[in-house]
Amino acid sequence: MITSTFALACRNLARHTRRTAVCIGAIGFGVVALILAGGFAEWMIWMERESTIHSRLGHLQIVKHGYYEHGVADPHAYLFGDQVVDTQRIIALPHVKTVTPRLAFSGLISRGDTTLGFLGEGVAPETEAEVSKEVIVHAGQPLASSDPTGIILGKGLAASLGAEPGMTVVLLSTMQSGGISAVEAQVRGIFHTAVKAFDDAALRVPIPLARKLMKADGTHQLIVLLNETERTDETLKKLRALVNENKTGLQVTPWIDLADFYKAVVELFASQTGFVRMIIAIIIIMSMSNALMTSIRERTSEIGTMMAIGFRRREVMQLFMCEGVIMGLIGGALGTLLGYFLALLISAQGIPMPPAPGMDQGFDAQIRVTGALALSGFLLAVVSALLASLYPAWKASRLQIVDALRRAL
Repeated sequence: MITSTFALACRNLARHTRRTAVCIGAIGFGVVALILAGGFAEWMIWMERESTIHSRLGHLQIVKHGYYEHGVADPHAYLFGDQVVDTQRIIALPHVKTVTPRLAFSGLISRGDTTLGFLGEGVAPETEAEVSKEVIVHAGQPLASSDPTGIILGKGLAASLGAEPGMTVVLLSTMQSGGISAVEAQVRGIFHTAVKAFDDAALRVPIPLARKLMKADGTHQLIVLLNETERTDETLKKLRALVNENKTGLQVTPWIDLADFYKAVVELFASQTGFVRMIIAIIIIMSMSNALMTSIRERTSEIGTMMAIGFRRREVMQLFMCEGVIMGLIGGALGTLLGYFLALLISAQGIPMPPAPGMDQGFDAQIRVTGALALSGFLLAVVSALLASLYPAWKASRLQIVDALRRAL
């Protein structure tokens, strides 16, 4: 029965090629619109995620308990020595790419008559390069262990200070005893990130120079970078067992717990994509319902004849619903394929984007089509087509045989 209904529905659709093409086109272009809009949102979310991880956070961070809440006010209280954590055992874990230490400090930077406040990070140049791919040195040279007094400045901080690569500056910071410590350094390079506010106040120095300035040994953070972001939760469990948080007084924090802006971006694009999906579903349902109702009016005598020769009302309803589902399947498949190839074409060209809030540089966006997005577009087409066919199918099944046959005369 199902096979015969399906075959009859296919023949009916083939007999009304123009109407069928219009319905399939409406479904297909709706799916294309969803895939392109959703793919753009997916790429923006993915780009923001990877940018967040590779600018400062890494995938996992090892710090002392309470560092995020009180570390800025009392940085010396949250230092821990290299002997507390065995970095070699961490590196040996599956999917771990690198581990790098950081030492946070703040103070004043002076050049000539200009003195400004800064937020500094002492880093290990070689291992930090893997984590900080989004910290782009656009003038001069990046940090190097071979240059222990060479530092890099954020773009905004360098502009305010009037500093350029090769110039000498003085860094001042407060020691644990309350005294002032000072070191002389040379500007090795100038960097920028996706966050303008960070560039306006930040600088980075080799970690030995930071320890010399603070007159303290140890580290505030160990940043763990993985091969794949999707392995974060899996590695988090293993790392917590290795670190033994209760015994060492340390905590392991995943990047997502520190990325408030990323969470806001995900929520924003999820809302926008959901709204687009709803609008597309409404358009498909309205256009298909109108086309199917027109088809029923034109096929009234045909429906009456079918009932007269023994078709039950349920079978008539199933026939029209089957027609709707077939158009949904064809339109969904064509729309998914067309949307995928258009996404590849557009991504190859790039979508010029202006600087986002908090940024001072634009970028070229792309469209990222995931399996989940393609499947959701296809299912949207099928479900919307099925819903669109319900009322017309019910209307067709409610026709009276005598009245339907009379219209044929």
